Amino acid sequence: MSTISYAPINLFDQFSNELNRHFTRTRPDPTREHDWVPAVDIHEEESRFVLIADVPGVSRENIDITLEDGVLMVKGERSAKQESASAGLHRRERAFGMFQRQFTLPDTVDAEHINATVKDGVLEIAIPKQEKLQPRKITVN
Repeated sequence: MSTISYAPINLFDQFSNELNRHFTRTRPDPTREHDWVPAVDIHEEESRFVLIADVPGVSRENIDITLEDGVLMVKGERSAKQESASAGLHRRERAFGMFQRQFTLPDTVDAEHINATVKDGVLEIAIPKQEKLQPRKITVN
């Protein structure tokens, strides 16, 4: 016969911890580089790489994409709607503020023809591959 321990105090501890976690959240620190991180999928196709990021609530004007030294940097910001306690706000789980993701690209990408679009909260970055250099024979004089 197995013994099951019953500790109702643990339920109160869990509840207390959850309340403390909820009410002790601080405002985003402006010295941090990001406040949230969007989920990203990367697919490789025959002629390109496709990076797909979930950025709901972020307008295209608030997205900045740069490529420097083989590193693709995706930055952006999602603004929070200001809702007062009198408006009935009980819980806030959706993250807001700055985000930043970095991706090291292989040498085979065509940096001049990278294309980005955003639609319905999904950012798609198409990164074409360069033609592979074919080996060539060099004659000796």
